[in-house]
Amino acid sequence: MGRRVLEYWSRRNELHMSSELPIPDKALNVLVTKTLTLPDVTSEEEAMIQEAAGPDSTVVIVDSPKEGIEFASTADVILGITPKWLFESAPNLKWVHATASGVDMFMFDEFVNSDVILTGEKGLVGGHLADTAFGLLLALTRKIKKAIELGPQGWSQENRELMRFSEIELEGLTMGIVGFGGTGRHLARRATAFGMKVRAVDAFPVEPSDGVAEVEDMKSLADIVTTSDVLAVGLPLTEDTRGMCNYSFFEQMKPTAIFLNVTRGEIIDGPGLEKALQDGIIGGAALDVAPVEPLPADSPLWGFENCVMTPHTAGASQHRGRRNLERFCRNLVALREGRPFEGVVDKHAGF
Repeated sequence: MGRRVLEYWSRRNELHMSSELPIPDKALNVLVTKTLTLPDVTSEEEAMIQEAAGPDSTVVIVDSPKEGIEFASTADVILGITPKWLFESAPNLKWVHATASGVDMFMFDEFVNSDVILTGEKGLVGGHLADTAFGLLLALTRKIKKAIELGPQGWSQENRELMRFSEIELEGLTMGIVGFGGTGRHLARRATAFGMKVRAVDAFPVEPSDGVAEVEDMKSLADIVTTSDVLAVGLPLTEDTRGMCNYSFFEQMKPTAIFLNVTRGEIIDGPGLEKALQDGIIGGAALDVAPVEPLPADSPLWGFENCVMTPHTAGASQHRGRRNLERFCRNLVALREGRPFEGVVDKHAGF
């Protein structure tokens, strides 16, 4: 566990990023591509983008990145997903605003090494991810998953006793959070409301929040992994974090501890998690993401009673698309006024 995790965090400390561009000397050309998290743009929202982009700007809205390729040659700004082939068709591109919280799909060399700034939803999606995280956690600890599976048979005396005698109360337990970004902060807030103790680690000297008096540095990582009753991992997917949660990682956890991940599935080493559950070295897993997506029907993870999963749906919210669109419009105004952007992604770090 130690070497790969610490390499990732030590590298993160060296990162820096540009957060602003020169004020444009001409009207902007803005390309908007609809995506899963921005499935539609209303006429009112289009007008909002147009106003933020400024007088004489051109705003083109298309249903997919593929349909946007004919407009890419003149685009200064793109809102949406930008595959490599679209990026290569946009020689005037200066800034992309992502409509996804995970930005690993942007991390091809040509984009990373360019001067194009990347912004996105950083800090905007933690609330609904944390909601799902606690739904999954309660499904395990309060035997809700088991009760649903049993259906009417759950009312038998035997089954009721089996559930009642194995249910776990969250109050007084310790949640350890690895990576104290937006999702981590929302997890801490909810954990505190349940009466849990919360410890968090981050490589940066970030501000504490509800329930976390101090965000600890990475010297505390091993202790948090070994002492937490619930271990929540809120890390981005990078080459350093890919497969980081492997069997050796799980071996460090309490045998009763629950592993919780609603961020990026490929942080998990699939065979390592399967073996950890099979060997009983952890108490369970609560996941909205999987090592391989979609998770194959024959994956052993489906067969563990102490593993509960949702199919990467924690990112959904009735507010998400509008919330990010409003940030994009604020950033358009910031671009025109020469101010720093919100939600800047460090491309060399991958988050």
